[in-house]
Amino acid sequence: MRSNQFDLIIFDWDGTLANSTQLIVDAICKGSVDVGLPLPTHEAASGIIGLGLREALIELFGSVQELQIQQLMARYALYYNSGENEIPLFDGAAEAVAELHGRGIALAVATGKGRAGLNRALKNSGIGHYFHATRCVDECHSKPHPQMIHELMDEVGASPERTLMIGDTSFDLQMASNAGVSSLGVSYGAHPLERLLPHAPLAHFDDFTKLNQWLIMNA
Repeated sequence: MRSNQFDLIIFDWDGTLANSTQLIVDAICKGSVDVGLPLPTHEAASGIIGLGLREALIELFGSVQELQIQQLMARYALYYNSGENEIPLFDGAAEAVAELHGRGIALAVATGKGRAGLNRALKNSGIGHYFHATRCVDECHSKPHPQMIHELMDEVGASPERTLMIGDTSFDLQMASNAGVSSLGVSYGAHPLERLLPHAPLAHFDDFTKLNQWLIMNA
C-alpha cells in the first residue's frame, strides 16, 4: 500500500494505547462480588471491554436490577480510580503518537470511557496535546454504533476512505465497519485475535512495536 493514505487516525484508548486491561478486569470482578453478583471469569470480564460501562455490565450479567447496576458502577469506579494514575502506555505508544502528529496526520480518540475519565487519562499520559479531537461514551452512543467516528470525521474534515480506526476489541472494529472506515486490530489488549478477524481489519498485531512499524510504512 502507498504511504500517506490517511488524514485521520482514531485510536481506542484502553487496551490499545494504555495498558489498562487487567485493572479493568479486576475492577469488574471485585465490584461484582461486592454487590452480590457472580464472579465473572477473566475471559468474560475482558470480553465486554470496549462497550460503555453500563452496556458492558448488562451484556455481562443480563437482566439485573437497576439498583445493582448502579451499585456495581460505583464499586467499579472505586477500584478502577484507585489504580488509574499508575496505568502505563504500551511501550512505544507515546513516541508513535508524537511521530504521527509530526507528520501532519490528525489524531483522535474514540473510547468507552466517560469524559472525566478520558481527560484524566490524557493528562496523566502526557500525550493528550497530540489529539485533535476525542469522543467518549457519555457524549455518543456506545460502540459499535458509528456515531463517535462520524463526529470525529466531521470535526477534522476527513473522509471515510482516508480515516483509520485502531482498536483492541471487536466493538472497535465493528464500529469502524459500521462507519465505513478501515481498521487495524491489536490482540495485545482485551480481545483475542479470533474475535477481531471477523471484522476484516487491514492488518493485526500482537504488540505495539509491530503496529508502529506498519504505521511508519503505511499511514
